[in-house]
Amino acid sequence: MSISRKIPIVLVLYITFVFVQSLFFKFTNSPETQYIFGTLNAWAVGLGLPEVFAPDGIASQYVVGTAELVASAVLLASLLPRLRGVRPLGALLALGVISGAIFFHLFTPLGIAVVDTDGTSDGGLLFTMACGVWISAASLLWIDRDLIRSILPGSAKGRAIT
Repeated sequence: MSISRKIPIVLVLYITFVFVQSLFFKFTNSPETQYIFGTLNAWAVGLGLPEVFAPDGIASQYVVGTAELVASAVLLASLLPRLRGVRPLGALLALGVISGAIFFHLFTPLGIAVVDTDGTSDGGLLFTMACGVWISAASLLWIDRDLIRSILPGSAKGRAIT
């Protein structure tokens, strides 16, 4: 297998690893998750948007975790040759979810370095992994650009638009 065929596999596995390992924290309402989403919810309340990030809110850890789970499932399914065509969908969902995460790290009190439950800083680990997911998802979309172009309205199937 050539390196160009291995790169998408590595990118899919990285995104999936980051998303799946975070599901335990989100779905068990761990103290780390309570801190992150509590900080975001307090910020949103200050903007007049109460309960957006609360456990039953529209952007709760359960909603975000479910989107990460779906993106991971689609990306893993795309490793099967007959389902490769769904990879852009998984990459697009991953890019959307992680763009939100990066935004909230950069532009809210959450910050780049998140405080762990023991009071220590994660040193920006979550933010760094989020940036890695963003780059990986964007790279998958770039790799699949001809496939994406071929299914866009107004394009001839199988023909790349220049």
